[in-house]
Amino acid sequence: MTPEFPDRDEVLKLYDRHLGRATAKLAAQVDLPVEVRSAGARVWDEQDREYLDCGGYGVFLLGHRHPDVLKAVHDQLDRHPLATRSLLSAELAYAAQRLAGTAPAGLEHVYFASTGAEAVETAIKLARAGGRRRLIAMDRGFHGKTLGALSITNRPIFQQPFRPLLPDVDKVAFGDIDELNRALAASEDKACVVVEPVQGEGGVRIPPPGYLAAVAEACRAAGAYLVVDEIQTGLGRLGEWWGCTAEGVVPDMLLTGKGLGGGVMPVSAVLATDEVFAPLDRAPRLHSSTFSGAPIAMAAVLAAIDVIEREDLVRRAATLGESLLTQMSNAVWEAGGDAVREIRGRGLLIGIEFGQPRAAGRFVQALMARRVIVTNPLAADNVVRFSPPAVLSGDEIGWLLEAFSAALAESGGEGS
Repeated sequence: MTPEFPDRDEVLKLYDRHLGRATAKLAAQVDLPVEVRSAGARVWDEQDREYLDCGGYGVFLLGHRHPDVLKAVHDQLDRHPLATRSLLSAELAYAAQRLAGTAPAGLEHVYFASTGAEAVETAIKLARAGGRRRLIAMDRGFHGKTLGALSITNRPIFQQPFRPLLPDVDKVAFGDIDELNRALAASEDKACVVVEPVQGEGGVRIPPPGYLAAVAEACRAAGAYLVVDEIQTGLGRLGEWWGCTAEGVVPDMLLTGKGLGGGVMPVSAVLATDEVFAPLDRAPRLHSSTFSGAPIAMAAVLAAIDVIEREDLVRRAATLGESLLTQMSNAVWEAGGDAVREIRGRGLLIGIEFGQPRAAGRFVQALMARRVIVTNPLAADNVVRFSPPAVLSGDEIGWLLEAFSAALAESGGEGS
């Protein structure tokens, strides 16, 4: 059992010995603390200092340790946390029904996994089983780091050590429907197109209005499958239950994760149409996982969806996100200088693009000095991403905006 207030130097030594020297070295250089507990939008370190969590890679829309999700998980833990996989699971059945009920009509079939990359791997396998062997992904798209997911993750630095990756993968410009149509027309095999409504790890890149609907139409015309990866954007993060519904898009597969476990359990899922899911309907052992649909994870899914609905967090994400984007944009304008190129966002996914990665790094450190946690996207080093919970209080919003303005003043004004 770890101590309530661990010794940071000892933790760093253990990182260096067992988890990676580069990670330990970087953590020591930037004086990273050890996180020890959390609640709502806040996290505490080993010295009991309090931080506002506006990072978390999109996991904590409900905040940390939401009491309703915790209770559901505790109750399930006391009753039956893991399944034998030899009998039926009521928790799995009810969670699948509940999740499908939030999705666009026609996505009735659900496969649960533990991570976003697992969901992507499942989608790739279903595409191949359905005869769509050519994969078309987007420039600067990010879908995970397992071998199949990495093949459609457009970041060469992550791919190079592991080549050759999957064959028959094309990349097209995100937001360019003409280039996608050319790629579909040039493909000798039927294809599967994978796209995000907003590229979170790509730097909070937002496509032109109507783009996703045009992608869906192009896929229908070419007989291609459409996979919409909403692992980071779904479940209210963009101010809609799903980013694809804003343009009336019903994909062949919808991927979700991150916030699906309510900020308490790791869980992801693939939702699919009858046609796409047919191979697993016929032969379910074609794709399986020991911990897929574990009862304790399903309890978290059910509770998380209940909380999102009851607390109206989708609408809250839309209104709070719009307000934050406006106030942050005003702060950037007032700060002046040429360090910030652009600020953009949808809902509670906001990106600040700097001219250079070093400027972004200084800004992150300036925020950390004010106890605000944010993240750099994995495929955009010059962008700082804010993905705060929808449960921010008025005081916490003030904390965030004050820290944001102060960090701009401290780190801005330089373009390099």
